[in-house]
Amino acid sequence: MPEPVLRRLDQLPLAVITAAALASMAVWWVAGGGPSGRLINIDRAQPLDYRFTVDINSADWPELVQLPEIGEVLARRIVEHRAARGPFDTPEDLLEVPGIGEKTLDRVRGYLRPLPGEELTAGQPPGSQRRDAG
Repeated sequence: MPEPVLRRLDQLPLAVITAAALASMAVWWVAGGGPSGRLINIDRAQPLDYRFTVDINSADWPELVQLPEIGEVLARRIVEHRAARGPFDTPEDLLEVPGIGEKTLDRVRGYLRPLPGEELTAGQPPGSQRRDAG
């Protein structure tokens, strides 16, 4: 007959430690709301809402591609336009970029960081204000 791994005198302390560990896990489960179903279920956790913004005067084309309605070609045009003519003063200056119209500008406006000199109005996302020409 093979010799046991633990002697009888060693088995008793190991059994006590195991029982104590199981009891403490049961206490933790009950204290955390286990029987009442209050434990957090990761599958049912609400998704986090986040919003990113882009500075159109410093963003490279990979950052601009993340904006709605802006693909790689249009993002590269924005960067080329900025390099040729200098920084944008207002979000409306994007209308000078070939391929950007009013609808596209309206869709990306909430993702644009305020430009220097733009005033922020409480309750409105940055870039949502229009400046009057003149």
